[in-house]
Amino acid sequence: MSKPIVTAIASFGMSGVVFQGPSLKIFPEKYKIHKILERSKNISAQRYPEAQIVRSYDEILKDPEVELVLVNTPDYLHFDMAKQAILAGKHVVVEKPFTKTSEDARELISLAHQNDVILTVYQSKRLDNGFQTLKKILDEKLLGRVVEFEAHYDRYRNYIQEGSWKEDGDERTGVLFNLGSHIVDQTLVLFGIPNAVTAHLNILRTGGRTTDNFDIRLHYGTFNAILRSSYLVREIGPQYSVHGTEGSFVKMGTDPQEELLKQHHLPNEPQWGEDKPDDWGTLNTTVNGLHFHGKVETIAGDLAAFYTKLHGTIREGKELFVKPEEALTIIRVLEACLESNRLKKTVEFKG
Repeated sequence: MSKPIVTAIASFGMSGVVFQGPSLKIFPEKYKIHKILERSKNISAQRYPEAQIVRSYDEILKDPEVELVLVNTPDYLHFDMAKQAILAGKHVVVEKPFTKTSEDARELISLAHQNDVILTVYQSKRLDNGFQTLKKILDEKLLGRVVEFEAHYDRYRNYIQEGSWKEDGDERTGVLFNLGSHIVDQTLVLFGIPNAVTAHLNILRTGGRTTDNFDIRLHYGTFNAILRSSYLVREIGPQYSVHGTEGSFVKMGTDPQEELLKQHHLPNEPQWGEDKPDDWGTLNTTVNGLHFHGKVETIAGDLAAFYTKLHGTIREGKELFVKPEEALTIIRVLEACLESNRLKKTVEFKG
């Protein structure tokens, strides 16, 4: 049995508290949480007493025991902190979005190859229950040829959270790079690289300073993928709507994992990631001449599987779950969205 991967968490904000910490904690045979960076507080001590709290990033970089660094800091710090970790010979997980620019993403990928370390990005929404179910339906071609795909990632937050870095900054700060990095990633996983991009980016909240609403079309030749997100949706509609030549699939509700993690549940509890029957998707289609119309039980989500898979890559050389080149493509699509919105036209996208 291989020894646990000695791991350091570079921040203990929402990402560390809600997502990274719990997913590592349930795998003590796979990961040892060795150091956690907290500049002035000691919040992590209660939940992870085995970890040493450090006050500077250098204390992580200079520790020869540390094998893996989780760069789960604000977006504008991702590039510099990931670069330092790579140059220090550490494997790196970067919180989404990967970087602010595609140039930065390319540089990190090149440096990771040069230093023979693993670099990946925490595109966790690949492991949501609704997406896993949708992917299986499409993989099995239960809808025939897809003619339209629509995905939503909506929230209701009609106020400006003053003091948050997410509420200030340039055009790459806001819902497009935040939630958009997830919804674009899911679409690329399902359908590959688009031919063109059309995007409308908006600021709808009173006093808003960063994008809080988008409507994106990824053009795939025979159909469009419609991606929408807004901070002003109080009554949530379908998460996914997919229509094909043989039928349709519509999925309501949202994956329960994030809310459970916020309530300090651990992702190894019984029935983890399971959907309420009321939120099961509706499938109406014809398969091999038989008509089916009814509910489809949602496949259970499993965010912690990101780290199970990463352990297999680091210790056993298995294929990387989220390749940095895939995360680079996400950033390139988001940049194409910025260009489309700026020019007020559809822009070509080259893979």
